[in-house]
Formats: sequence, C-alpha cells, structure tokens
Amino acid sequence: MWRRVKRSFSISAPKLSVRPHIPWYLRWSLTVPFVLAALGLAWWAYGSGLELAGFHRGETQKELTRLREQVAKLGIENTQLSSQVAQHERQIQIEQASNQETSRQLKNLSDENVRLQEDLAFFQNLTATHGKAGELGVHRLKLERDRMPGEYHLRMLLVQSGQRVKEFNGSYQLVATVLKDGQRTTHLFPQDASENAQFQLSFKYYRRIEQSIQLPQDAQLEGIQVRIFEQGASEPRVRQSVDLS
Repeated sequence: MWRRVKRSFSISAPKLSVRPHIPWYLRWSLTVPFVLAALGLAWWAYGSGLELAGFHRGETQKELTRLREQVAKLGIENTQLSSQVAQHERQIQIEQASNQETSRQLKNLSDENVRLQEDLAFFQNLTATHGKAGELGVHRLKLERDRMPGEYHLRMLLVQSGQRVKEFNGSYQLVATVLKDGQRTTHLFPQDASENAQFQLSFKYYRRIEQSIQLPQDAQLEGIQVRIFEQGASEPRVRQSVDLS
C-alpha cells in the first residue's frame, strides 16, 4: 500500500495532460461542413465519371420519359387491335354459321331434287304400266336411323293406280320388331291406350308419308311392317315390311 502511494507522488508517477474543453456543438459545427464537402465532392466525381463514360443524366431522363409515353401508346394500340380482332372473330363465326346453314339448305335442296327426279321416273313408269284401277300399293318404303339415339325415320309412297279412282279414306299402323335383352318383341305405333289407334289417311292418287318413331336406346330395331286399313275395315288391305337399312 505504501509503495502505491509513494509511486503516485514520486517522479515515476503517470503524466497528467491538460486539454482545453470544446463544447460538442462547436465540434459538430467544425466537422459537418467537411463531411458535406466530402459528400458533394464524391457526388460530383460520380457524375463526372458517368458523363465521361457517355451517360448523361438529363438525356437519360428524357429517354425514359419517351419510352414511357411509347409504352402507353403501344398499350392503347394493343387494346384497339384486340377489340378489332374480337370483332373479326365474331364476324368469322357469323359467316361460318351462315355458310353451314347455306350448305345445309343446299344439301336439302339437292336431296329434294333427287327425290323429285325419282318420283318423276316412278310416276312415268306407273302411267306406262296401266295397273289395275283402284289398286293400292306401297312404294319406295325405306327405314333409316334418325339423329337421336333410339329414333328412326320411315318413308313411303302410297299410290292408287288408275285414272278414275275414288278417294281413299283409311289409316295405317306401324308394327316394329324389336330385339331387347335377347328377346324379340313388337311395338305398335301410334302408341295409344286404344288397341285400334291408327294414323289417319285420305288421298286420291298418291300420298308421300314420313314418320318418326322412338324406341328405348337399349332396344335394337330389326324391321317394321306397314299395315294399311280401309275405313271401317278390321283387317289391313295392304301389308308390307321393310328392314333397317
């Protein structure tokens, strides 16, 4: 302990330095200008370096503004072009639908023309053969599948031969032979609660008939028999069958 006290007051004691006290705001007022000047010098050096490298800040800002305006203009043009494309697509769809309808009408007219030519040839042959007066016949009997599953379409032409024939009044029935679950059954058309339900007929020389029938989808149609009844008769005057083509 004595040695420590002696050392503090002897010649080997630590030196004491005395400095003048400077307030903090004076120190900052002297330091801040140098810091700002250094930052300004660095910023100037950075800008000068960019200009020396060919990068001009003002021109770049103008170019950026021009590019933004061009992007906005292209966006407007893109919206207008998209609207025009949508209009053209709708127009094309309308034209395609119109073309399809025209094609369908042309096909129907062509089919009708072929049918009329066949009718003309048939009636020419019929008038040339001079069949028995009042004889009733079923001609051009055809059975086809229709568009919907289980739907079938029947066509036939009823003809009374002779020049002076009476008007035929009667009816007809369709008896369909159907194979379902390995069993063969018959279906009567028209389908009615009455057993004597029939399609009515009235014509003098000829009558074209087109009739659609509907069967269950799991039923297989084998053929149809056409039965033509004279008015008041219980037995058919004509029977004729046709298979599915």
